[in-house]
Amino acid sequence: MATYRTLKDPRAWLAAVAFVAACFLASGIGQLLGGSPRGEWYRGLAKPTFTPPSWVFGPAWTALYICMGLAGWLVWLRRGSVAVGAPLALFAVQLALNAAWTPLFFGLRSPGLAMIDIVALWLAILLTAGAFFRVSAAAGWLMLPYLLWVSFAAALNFSIWRLNA
Repeated sequence: MATYRTLKDPRAWLAAVAFVAACFLASGIGQLLGGSPRGEWYRGLAKPTFTPPSWVFGPAWTALYICMGLAGWLVWLRRGSVAVGAPLALFAVQLALNAAWTPLFFGLRSPGLAMIDIVALWLAILLTAGAFFRVSAAAGWLMLPYLLWVSFAAALNFSIWRLNA
C-alpha cells in the first residue's frame, strides 16, 4: 500500500501522470493508424437504436483512461512489497488491444475483425482487473468501469457488424 512518505515523493506523482499519459498515448496511436468515426463510411453504416450520440465517446474515454492510468499507478506503487510484473504486463496487453480496435474498425473498415479484437480486449481487461484486485483493491475497482464500457462497446460492435454484414 502507498504510504504517506511514498506519496510525498514527486516521482510517485510523475509516475501517476505517466500511467495516465500511457493510456491516452495508446488511444492516440490507435486513432493515428485507424481513421475516425467522423468519416463517410461510418456515417453510412446501419447502427442499433442503442448507439449513443457521438459526443458521449470523448468524455467517456477520457474518464476511463484516467481511471485505468490511476489503477496501473496504484499497482506500480506496490512494486516493493508484492510482485507487480504480471499485472502490469496484462495492463500493457489490454492497452495494445485497445489501441488495435480503432485501426481494425475504422481503418480497415472491418467490424468483424474489430469484434475479434474487442472480445480479446474484454478478456484482457477481466484478467487485468483480477490481477489488480490481488495487488490493490482500489486498482481493481478502478478497472471495472472500463470493463463495463467495453462490454457495451462489444455489444455495439457486434450489432453494427451484424446489421451491415
